[in-house]
Amino acid sequence: MTYPLTMRAMLLASALALAPAAWAETPADTLVVAHTIDDIISLDPAVSFEFAGNDVNNNTYDRLVDFNPLDPDAGFQPSLATEWAVSEDGLSITFTLREDATFHSGNPVRAADAAWSLQRAVKLDKTPAFILTQFGFTADNVDQMITADGNTLTLTMDKPYAPTFVLNCLTANIASVVDMETVMANEVDGDMGNAWLNTNEAGSGAYVLSAWRPNEAVQLTAYEDYWQGAPEMKRVIVRNVAESSAQRLLLEQGDIDVARNLTPTDVESIAAVEGVTIQDEPRGRILYMGLNQKDELLSNPAVVEAMKYLVDYEGITGSFLKGQFVTHQTFLPQGYLGVLDEQPWTYDVEKARQILTDAGIEGGTITTRVRDLREYVDVAQTLQASMAQVGLTLEIEQMTGAQVLDAYRAREVPIFLGEWGPDYSDPNTNAATFAYNPDNSDEAAAVGLLAWRNAYEVPAEMNEATVAATLEQDADARAAMYQDIQRQYQAEAPIVPLFQRIEQVGLRDGVQNWWSGGAISSVMYRQVTKGE
Repeated sequence: MTYPLTMRAMLLASALALAPAAWAETPADTLVVAHTIDDIISLDPAVSFEFAGNDVNNNTYDRLVDFNPLDPDAGFQPSLATEWAVSEDGLSITFTLREDATFHSGNPVRAADAAWSLQRAVKLDKTPAFILTQFGFTADNVDQMITADGNTLTLTMDKPYAPTFVLNCLTANIASVVDMETVMANEVDGDMGNAWLNTNEAGSGAYVLSAWRPNEAVQLTAYEDYWQGAPEMKRVIVRNVAESSAQRLLLEQGDIDVARNLTPTDVESIAAVEGVTIQDEPRGRILYMGLNQKDELLSNPAVVEAMKYLVDYEGITGSFLKGQFVTHQTFLPQGYLGVLDEQPWTYDVEKARQILTDAGIEGGTITTRVRDLREYVDVAQTLQASMAQVGLTLEIEQMTGAQVLDAYRAREVPIFLGEWGPDYSDPNTNAATFAYNPDNSDEAAAVGLLAWRNAYEVPAEMNEATVAATLEQDADARAAMYQDIQRQYQAEAPIVPLFQRIEQVGLRDGVQNWWSGGAISSVMYRQVTKGE
């Protein structure tokens, strides 16, 4: 459980978060991280769907299966569950739980806690609930479909989904196992402890939440009885530092160990600083170009094809996106099952001009509404210049993120330039939004599907293949199915993946085994060490 915040803990968090450092380097047993954490709304794992909140929960809770931060490429691994078995009909998976794990309250972690945690998430039905409800769980049936018996937990689903699909989804934060006894002791008006868990935690993870001051700092304390062994970093303090230049200065001075939001300019400035290294880590976010098929000009297949050759891939990644994005032309990020590592398009204005000429297109005007972030605006302006060379005029309207998103969800953005981040670590998370749209009508209002937002009427065979891939039991065969879908998608889709984000983390020398979560997870701290 999270114990009440003592004055000592609050003062410690305040001092480390807000005051100038009084030492030349951080304490040997403490990891101090500078990051933007002002997006935390709730710390309840059934509710949290923001980056910084998930970072906290990933360290205070365990899940049935999880990733090994020292070997993330190995995929999901046993965690609170030591093993699992799939039924012959493929409709259920039974997990055996370890018997040496305890919650921060001291209560043992039981299969009953795990079952209740998943049931609770479905019943609360908050934003991330779809990750679980896509397996047929509802508030009415979940008590019968997710059951505990002794130290085993059984999930019974509505279809024989691919085991890799189910297990990947169980690595998501919504599948975190919470201490039922502690949470229900803090229930108010039947909320299943939601109000309390918004600002507290009841996990079994490597760290205990000691303090959270919104927009200022989070402090975590090592859980000494952690079943995988107490972490070496006895405290982790995450300071909310919004400006890249401020993070760079703090890192240079040794006031922090890790800087997570450095711009390319600050990365370049700090790269030669003694005592600091830069670690590049691919993340799951894809920067893409959506070509709305409601626009008369963009609905022409020749224009869609030409646009793929009007993006200056090398020029963009070599200048204002340098080091922070790499060219990536498929909808699955590197690190995912079935990713296709093929790049069929290059920057070729002459080819684009010929494609348009052959189609009888001599010019036209198109609008983009772009979020007023420098990197998105720069991409739009670069695209504007290349389109002008083939007679196409791009009008750029800058808006706030909320304004762009509202217009985009209403199918009112002709050309969209922005990022998409996976919701969970399975390939279906992107396939089901880029390459799936069974009802393209306005009435469908499928705002969660990028294909629908761009009015892309996905071919029936691609829709069918996307669904079939979630049911394929063999992982290798499933990977091949996603590669086939991506090839067809590249050949015709009007939503064009361009770049994959790279997180460039600044580390003080001596910080070892840092892992931001890669493309598949959130940050983990339990493996981090600090040496000379």
